[in-house]
Amino acid sequence: MDKRAKFTVCAAGIFVCYFFYGILQEKITRGTYGTQGEKFTHSLSLVFVQCVVNYAFARLVLKAFPEESPDSTKSAYYAVSAVTYLLAMIFSNMALQWVNYPTQVVAKSGKPIPVMILGVLLGRKSYPLKKYLFVLLVVIGVALFMFKDGKSNSSQADSSLLGLGEILLILSLTMDGVTGAVQERMRSESKTKSGHMMVNMNLWSMMFLSVALIGTGQIFDFISFVQRYPQIVLQLLLFSAFSALGQFFIFWTVSDFGPLPCSIVTTTRKFFTVLASVIFFGNPMLTRQWIATIIVFVGLFLDSFYGKQPAKSK
Repeated sequence: MDKRAKFTVCAAGIFVCYFFYGILQEKITRGTYGTQGEKFTHSLSLVFVQCVVNYAFARLVLKAFPEESPDSTKSAYYAVSAVTYLLAMIFSNMALQWVNYPTQVVAKSGKPIPVMILGVLLGRKSYPLKKYLFVLLVVIGVALFMFKDGKSNSSQADSSLLGLGEILLILSLTMDGVTGAVQERMRSESKTKSGHMMVNMNLWSMMFLSVALIGTGQIFDFISFVQRYPQIVLQLLLFSAFSALGQFFIFWTVSDFGPLPCSIVTTTRKFFTVLASVIFFGNPMLTRQWIATIIVFVGLFLDSFYGKQPAKSK
């Protein structure tokens, strides 16, 4: 399979898997359960279930299609990227308790920004000027979307520029950037393959999360929640299945094309997720936010068509 066809397959896989992943994520994290309208707030447990299914899926893929060369990537790289990858997901999931899904999706559309900046600082990459300009367009769109109109009848917390949800999203984006920079090091130093990357990152993630779940006691609250509302099990399994398939395509894209092209693919698919969230869940968006959304994706599409000059390692 040539590189263009492979990239098309990876992009299509990411689009389809994360479309359904996003719908299920909002259903789980923003839905209510039981007559009391209880909400699912166990973010660590949700990510742990994802990692377990991701790891099992990756092991099956490696067994069925073993990599040609042994993995020589440093364990420290896997450990660091697992921590930052986990924190990015946890901050992103936690943010949904304060912001709606379209806000989370468009804010995360800024992912190419930290991936590019930290790729230069930590991953030893350089990019052409036009790519920086297209990314700046994305920054402007994201900032416009996240800006809150102050209202006289709003509380001081609600009318502030950044609430807790927005701060969590900024932290999530920062962690995305560090993850991308470390993965760039993996590619340049060890030619890390997608199967090894997926297995090891999820293995480290499971270990870190196990300690966190036991230390915080959240594992017991999660088990109790599942016992009260067993219908969530099917949602969690479907959510994790789409996560595993989507992550497979993501690591395939990262290992063959790099973190920045991957971040651009994962970002462009989010426009369709925003539309689905608005249609299926009735999340309102202001005219300003629709304009901001268009600006974000114009920048991304310009980058896709005119910013393809490959980055150079320093």
